[in-house]
Amino acid sequence: MKETWRWFGPSDPVTLPHIKQAGATGIVTALHDYAPGEVWPLRDIKALQALIEDAGLSWDVCESIWMPDAIKLKGVGATAEIAAWVETMRNLARAGVKTICYNFMPLLDWTRTDLSFEIEGQGQALRFDMVDFVVFDVHILARPNAQADHASDLLAAAQMRWGHMTKPEIAALQANIIAGLPGSAKGFTRADLLAGIESFATLTHRDLQANLAAFLEVVVPEADALGVRLAIHPDDPPFSLFGLPRCVSTAQDLAFILHAVPSPANGLTFCTGSLGARADNNLPQMARRFGAHIHFAHLRNVQREEDGSFYEAAALGGSTDMVAVLHALQDAETATPARVIPMRPDHGHLLAFEQSQKSNPGYSYLGRLKGLAELRGALAALSYTRVATEQAG
Repeated sequence: MKETWRWFGPSDPVTLPHIKQAGATGIVTALHDYAPGEVWPLRDIKALQALIEDAGLSWDVCESIWMPDAIKLKGVGATAEIAAWVETMRNLARAGVKTICYNFMPLLDWTRTDLSFEIEGQGQALRFDMVDFVVFDVHILARPNAQADHASDLLAAAQMRWGHMTKPEIAALQANIIAGLPGSAKGFTRADLLAGIESFATLTHRDLQANLAAFLEVVVPEADALGVRLAIHPDDPPFSLFGLPRCVSTAQDLAFILHAVPSPANGLTFCTGSLGARADNNLPQMARRFGAHIHFAHLRNVQREEDGSFYEAAALGGSTDMVAVLHALQDAETATPARVIPMRPDHGHLLAFEQSQKSNPGYSYLGRLKGLAELRGALAALSYTRVATEQAG
């Protein structure tokens, strides 16, 4: 597997020389200054690529071409938006960037309620607290009929917590959910979010799947002709938020996507953190089932809790058997000669040494460096065992 690193461009506090010193050789990035629906000019793509290559690195994965909500709402009816998406894909391919990660989450990208959750002895982690989310949905956002989408015990816990929250705590929770996290297309105001939820309100899970399939029917043949590998990212978290459907959350969802438009170009980003937030997702099993279609891997772990809450755990800790996942991904990689799956460490802890420095939530340098070192060691041990077994046989 090729070690890559997410970089948010020249304004990222983690620089390209820092990344090279971490031992990663590939970069995962995008043109973050363009809005959803805008075509990325080839000259700007090549300019960013030149910065990366001048640092002795390569741009291996685009994450992500923005996905306008119009495509999620209208499917193939979003003609102009899909055409712009395809033209950006063509320009990336012309520059040699041929693995493209994207997502299909309505309105909000990845969502957390706490950006500095303290884990004793391990630093600060990102957390999704289900009670806090219900507080926001029911009491802060005051979404119409929100109570109907939450269990009675969660509603009771949220009512109690809401009664003791201070104004700064309320403001922080709102900002964490709707202000926009790194890699998100945009932030929202409360009014914007309510209007957006209303626009998606009549969409069912099946409707969203149909719109994704309609998008893929247009885009996948183009990608196939260009030699591009499309890698859809799972929903994060992988369950409904604000009563809206999500369609990249389970093994059944992934199978639907791959069967909708069968092609080597139509593939997956296997994000162990996103998929691992559901207890009914067996990640080692899923990595083996879909291994031939995994074009990119995000490797992180989460610790799940009974009420649906979770927090980012150490790479080799948490609720997912990461070593078993790595073993499955290595098997998928070696099953095809010369195949290399790019992977990146994801959402590292913010360690004490870095807490006074500027960093993007989830994307501290030392936390990801620690995660990469753990993953690198596990992969090396698996490779050693594989070679020893083959030689003994």
